[in-house]
Amino acid sequence: MFALRSPLHLHGDTGQKLTLCMDKKQLERCSSAVTLSDMEVFVFPELMYSLVLANIMSPRLWLWREDPWFQGIRKLKPHRRLQRLKQYIMDHYVFNLDLETWGLTNQANELARFEAFLTPEVIAESNALFGYTGDAYYFDMDIRTHFGLDKYTSDVIPYWKTETIEAMDAFRYREGFTAGAGECVSLAALYASALFVVAGIPLEKIFLMATPLHSQNFIDEGEGILINNRRLVTKAMWFNGTQISGQARRALENERVTIIAHHTGYIHTLYPRATIQRQAFDRFSKQLRAYLKTNLTPEILGNFLRQNPKVRDCFVLRWPINGINRYLLLEQAFRFEQDSTYKVTDETRERLMATIPIETFSAGHLPCKVVLNDVEAFVKTRDVNLENLEDVEALKQAIGNACMSASEIVRQLTLFCHTEPRLPAVATVSFDTQEPTIHLTTSMTREEVIASVEALRAENTTADMAFYAWRDLSRTSVEPFMLAALERNPVSQNGASSLSQQDLLALVSTWPEESIYDGETRLAQPDEVWNFKRGDGLEKAILVAALLRARGTGPLQVLRRANQAEILNAEGAVIGSWTSTKMHPSFSLRIEPL
Repeated sequence: MFALRSPLHLHGDTGQKLTLCMDKKQLERCSSAVTLSDMEVFVFPELMYSLVLANIMSPRLWLWREDPWFQGIRKLKPHRRLQRLKQYIMDHYVFNLDLETWGLTNQANELARFEAFLTPEVIAESNALFGYTGDAYYFDMDIRTHFGLDKYTSDVIPYWKTETIEAMDAFRYREGFTAGAGECVSLAALYASALFVVAGIPLEKIFLMATPLHSQNFIDEGEGILINNRRLVTKAMWFNGTQISGQARRALENERVTIIAHHTGYIHTLYPRATIQRQAFDRFSKQLRAYLKTNLTPEILGNFLRQNPKVRDCFVLRWPINGINRYLLLEQAFRFEQDSTYKVTDETRERLMATIPIETFSAGHLPCKVVLNDVEAFVKTRDVNLENLEDVEALKQAIGNACMSASEIVRQLTLFCHTEPRLPAVATVSFDTQEPTIHLTTSMTREEVIASVEALRAENTTADMAFYAWRDLSRTSVEPFMLAALERNPVSQNGASSLSQQDLLALVSTWPEESIYDGETRLAQPDEVWNFKRGDGLEKAILVAALLRARGTGPLQVLRRANQAEILNAEGAVIGSWTSTKMHPSFSLRIEPL
């Protein structure tokens, strides 16, 4: 028998060995590992890597290795492996971040949940939905309008949940989707786990980064590779000035990094204790900073102008036509570049210019314009070092102030060439490496991986929480799963609000009795059953019981006997029954009313 927080009470006999999370803080952490909302991952940073481990343990991911697309992948060079994996994910998953998928909660409830861990003021400083205003790009418009929340009261916030690989795959069952889907943390975790399981990239090379509005991966391979949602961004791509690289740059240019997760542990900008190995963090910091820095060359100058329309408007390009210099607005030159394989900024410029109609060029240019060719020649001749004051001043003189402040142009150019990431400060952090490191090798079988992670549970919080994220109720307490099921599934409650009990039972009975989770002891949450319109009989019973309890019905009993999952009312009468292959035959839960 066990009880959850008042006024929620739950009694049960699952026939399983339970490791009960009786402490309120531990219960909050364990149940958060089940729901995995962005807010929960922010408060409990170990959960980010717990999700990675849950995906690594998933049989669904190991099936990828049997796909012909990945045949011989480990014989390829690392960069080619990443490209092969990227294309697979691009083909099978889309980015999804809407308000309808996982519903809404409110600031008051979430702040009350986490007050024992972080104060509301501290949360507001670092979380986009609680007052964070660190990124000017996103806050030129109201953040609530940006997320589509302007139609709700100011207290309402989205209940964005980070999806497991099973939930991501299940999006193909949702109307409007033809493939899997997930939000940015889900995609980051999927990439990290697939890099290890499928591409054979060692875990020590994989780092996950969270900022208030994004989640990305950094792969310590070669010059470094950034993974932004579904895309890979090499160092050359980071500095190519395209729209895609511009989108990838926004988080690290404008936001501070709140969490870095690694197989050795994590570091959080708000917590004084870090579990990541200091050596791993220092290596990550060094490699990331090297990735974000490049020397100024004529090509890099052009790439900067490609990405900066305000500065670009100051420049013209000089080009000889029939032996006479003509001029073209740089904005026009880049416009022709969009429909061509040739570039303004590299050795293909001459071929690009040959495709532009002669009448597009002008005989002269306004005195307020800067001739790009002259600045390029200066940069090439001087070999400008943007960290050298004399070089910087000379560059300003070469640009001049005819159009806009040369100091401002050079300032923005310097930021383009050298982004300084705002990483957690180590001066105020204590690196606690008492927990044993999660050490998995790319030669391990799935069974060996699971055994290795399970052996660390008593000493490593991330490993322990991985089984809650994995939803294996044979290895975890039922308490956290049921707390999450009864309190954090608003989509099903909203969707079923107009249905009578009879209609609700009839609707659920029309759905396929198949779980999105493999195995006999892994269960879906109610909103997953509702969203994907399918579930094992036991998952359906828990969904219906949660919905009826929210209406004040109760007490209710969810019972698993023979091959049936049943819901019994207070008199012991069966009000719903579905075929089930999940859990122990003696599984029984008594759910008290609100």
